[in-house]
Amino acid sequence: MSRFLARALRAAAAAALGLVCASSALAQAPAADSGAVVNADAITQYILAQAQRVNAGRVDVSVGQLDPRLRLAPCAQMEPFIPPGARLWGRGTIGIRCTAGASWSVSLPINVRVFGPALVTTVPLAIGSVPGPADVRVEEIELTREPGSPVLDLAQIANQALTRPLAPGQSLRAEMFRAAQVIAAGDPVRVRVAGGSFTVNGEGQALNNAAAGQPVRVRVDNGRVIMGTARADRSVEIRL
Repeated sequence: MSRFLARALRAAAAAALGLVCASSALAQAPAADSGAVVNADAITQYILAQAQRVNAGRVDVSVGQLDPRLRLAPCAQMEPFIPPGARLWGRGTIGIRCTAGASWSVSLPINVRVFGPALVTTVPLAIGSVPGPADVRVEEIELTREPGSPVLDLAQIANQALTRPLAPGQSLRAEMFRAAQVIAAGDPVRVRVAGGSFTVNGEGQALNNAAAGQPVRVRVDNGRVIMGTARADRSVEIRL
């Protein structure tokens, strides 16, 4: 019994010593905020300068904090850097590395917000609508909040119709539009046949729906079916 008790006491002592050593080592490891003080203002200015080089419009930058669980060696000098493939657009990270006193590299969360002009709806618009000047106005919006390409001028979406409904105050994006239908199956259409030195005009009936620039089949007066190209004025052009 005494030998068993002695072994148990030695084991307990060894375990206690191990805990003490581990606690001592942990206490000696520098905390992130004591060994690596990040200059948020300097990093913000660096990100702002880099973001303004690649993004048009007004840029706003906010910098987060290092993970408090990090244990970094004291650093006399550190510098920010943009990781390969990173884009300064919306929420992301930027790299921070120590260049004097230690050798480590960590990621810091950031949020880069980009603002610029875009057309915004002033009235509700239904699917299939073709917005006009009275339906929109130019406003500054946060470009990083929504995906897609903002529409700056109605000329960008001329003869194009919405593929989704929009409420007042929503921005127009190029991806929301497709070519508007100008001819429907069954419509009577004017047919213009153009050759090298002649032009012939006639009438016919469209056999399929088509947007401007798309192919359309037309049955002419003699019953023959010909293929042409739909135009914005609802006519069909055939070039020989």
